[in-house]
Amino acid sequence: MTRNPTTYRDLITARPWLGLTAAVLVSVAVAGCATRVAVRGNLPDSERLAEVVPGDMSREEVAEILGSPSSVTPFDSHLWLYISEKTETFAFMAPKVLERNVIMVRFNDKGLVKEVKKLDLSSAQDIKHVERVTPTSGNEITFWDQLFNNMGRFNKGDGDVTPGGPTGGGGVP
Repeated sequence: MTRNPTTYRDLITARPWLGLTAAVLVSVAVAGCATRVAVRGNLPDSERLAEVVPGDMSREEVAEILGSPSSVTPFDSHLWLYISEKTETFAFMAPKVLERNVIMVRFNDKGLVKEVKKLDLSSAQDIKHVERVTPTSGNEITFWDQLFNNMGRFNKGDGDVTPGGPTGGGGVP
């Protein structure tokens, strides 16, 4: 007796859960590889930014219009930065920067707006990281060194130990 080869349709009708399982697995795999877009930071609207006029606005007025800055530079408190970034991440790959905007508001010594400048991704600069490693003093202790060097270092007292320290010598009973 010869048996006809089973077709896909026969297999699905014989086991309906198989088709459902395959559909769920495919949809989970596709959803796991979906692109994620993340927007971070504080970027004021252009209309609000146009309200900031150099020469006659104080820090308080700027904060009222634009909100608090993303960052105040640590070495020059006269410079406020409003930073925003839009990134796209596909699956497990590194995020790709789609858009980055920095608004710099510089104040003079009297606390009035001196300059408002907008920077975007085209004015960004790559910074090369230093690959050096700082040497440290001491020994490289492996797992086995730690395990075997601690043998015999435990308190073998008579059980009259007060709590408080690693060997129990924490106080007077």
